[in-house]
Amino acid sequence: MSMPTKAILLAAGLGTRMRPLTDHTPKPLIAVDGVPLIDRILGWFSASGVNDIVVNSHYKAEMLESHLKRKNLPVIHISHEPDLLETGGGIKKALPLLGQAPFFSANSDTLCIDGKKPALHRLSEAWGNHMDALLLLHPTEKAVGYEGKGDFYLLPDGRLRRRTTEDHAPFVFTGVQLLHPRLFEAAPEGAFSMNLLYNRDISQDGSLQRIYGLPHDGSWLHVGDPKGLKLAEDWIKNH
Repeated sequence: MSMPTKAILLAAGLGTRMRPLTDHTPKPLIAVDGVPLIDRILGWFSASGVNDIVVNSHYKAEMLESHLKRKNLPVIHISHEPDLLETGGGIKKALPLLGQAPFFSANSDTLCIDGKKPALHRLSEAWGNHMDALLLLHPTEKAVGYEGKGDFYLLPDGRLRRRTTEDHAPFVFTGVQLLHPRLFEAAPEGAFSMNLLYNRDISQDGSLQRIYGLPHDGSWLHVGDPKGLKLAEDWIKNH
């Protein structure tokens, strides 16, 4: 598959875990070491040749959209949500802007630092027609600013199995993924989580069907709350 050039950046959320910083500023405009989160992510996309990006908006949308209007590259399209549609509903609404080919999706509160090869290029190279989604994973114990129990086990064939409520999984989902529009066929209207689509077909061994994972070989900074913001800034200053 040729390298996708389109992506959606999920930036509509309320940013409640980042309060009080988000009381007056949308989370994507929170600065990490002097640079707004969204600018860092857009620059990361553009550096890999992804220059046609949809950004969804809702919370303090005027501030976010005004900021984005000042940018020349990448080309940015706004998908405004009068009502929050969550991750799955937000992407489904933007599908007309994303086309019929696989596209990238990323959350606006994470920063991926590339390893030897850009992560987006690695996702593109690992993509197969048997996939509906390819999620970029990071080793849970090496994640910066993340204190959870992880999300997935990675099976030998690349498919994923979710952790149970009792255990710790070796990989956490970075929020970066490569998606095929067919994943959204028969998706519900309105607000829904991407987890609804991931979990649509689960085999007897608990693995997800047509949902695959790729380990990230660089660093991953989770900027989910003020503590994570401080850890991300410290990491950037020391690397």
